[in-house]
Amino acid sequence: MTNKTLLPYRWMGVALLLAVGLLLGVAGFLSQPAPVYASPERGAPPQSGNPENEMCLGCHTSPGQVLTFSNGDAITISMDANAFNSSVHGDKSCVSCHPNASQVPHPAVTVQSHQAFTTQFDQICASCHQDQSQSYNDSIHAKARQMGKSAPLCTDCHNPHTQIAQYDAQGKMTADARYNISQMCAKCHSTIYQDYANSVHGAGVVSKNNLDVPTCMDCHSDVHKIVDPTSIQARLSSINLCAKCHTNPEIMDKYGISTQVLNTYVADFHGTTIILYKQANPAEQTNKPVCYDCHGVHNIAQGDDPQKGLKIKENLLKTCEKCHPESTLNFPDSWLSHYVPTIDHSPLVYIINMFYIVLIPLVIGGMLVFVISDFIRRQLERRKQHAAPKE
Repeated sequence: MTNKTLLPYRWMGVALLLAVGLLLGVAGFLSQPAPVYASPERGAPPQSGNPENEMCLGCHTSPGQVLTFSNGDAITISMDANAFNSSVHGDKSCVSCHPNASQVPHPAVTVQSHQAFTTQFDQICASCHQDQSQSYNDSIHAKARQMGKSAPLCTDCHNPHTQIAQYDAQGKMTADARYNISQMCAKCHSTIYQDYANSVHGAGVVSKNNLDVPTCMDCHSDVHKIVDPTSIQARLSSINLCAKCHTNPEIMDKYGISTQVLNTYVADFHGTTIILYKQANPAEQTNKPVCYDCHGVHNIAQGDDPQKGLKIKENLLKTCEKCHPESTLNFPDSWLSHYVPTIDHSPLVYIINMFYIVLIPLVIGGMLVFVISDFIRRQLERRKQHAAPKE
């Protein structure tokens, strides 16, 4: 056979050898272990509380990854594996909150802004947190969004990748959680936060050393269902809100503060009028002062603060002048603050009160003794008259 005759067979042999080599190569590849998705910096796949997340963490723990939207907004999509695994969601599967992320590469992001992006997750959060979602839908934040205004969504306040438990084993909020609440609100309410941070309440929270003072959520009730603080209902209910702490001897006794604030307020003209309005006309506004009209809201100062403290007579007078512009320097002298008179505090009023406390029972008791003794005397005289022999 000539070389020309053998040529096709040679090419067939080469093709056969290539096919066998290719099959052996594929078989060798399939016999290798699965590829490892590792952060270049770590060199090993991060361990997760949920094994399903190791592939996700293998990419998203690489630093400097940014998602940019068409309107110019940008967010980081890099995350700390340790922070995520220590969070309340650390044992959850990534795709339970990011269902589209099960495809690699991920589908292109089509929304045009950060806000539109986070809006997509509202219903995902609601699937596990129904009560909080319903409360939020009734809040001033949700109403603001319905009016087209900017307001926070779930992920604006709760970073789902780093959110830690806020309560300890005894059900008490931790110092870090209390601090983080005020810092979170400060992102949108920075001016209010500055007033709060410098107040008698905020100073204890910002320094993390006082768990007795209120945070934003303590005064704004259910943190997810924040009501309009300018509403009539919020104004009238503010009295009981302040009273939650200021009638609690476990807290107030530490600082030598009277727990009679509510009783003394309700007993005077201001408080009596407010209570009547609240009961009779809850939807009607009243110009009588509630707690924050005199003490402030976010900027409440120590009583002896030289600039704002109400224990300073000049500061108290300025407060009274808001409603009583004709007040003179001795005008506040008639007010006993929120203290029940004692021999040490307002001794003259205390002595007069004690006088009446003794006098009134004596007078009423004497009258009762006189009436009863007179009644008995009359009954005895009648019996004597009936018992006397008739002539």
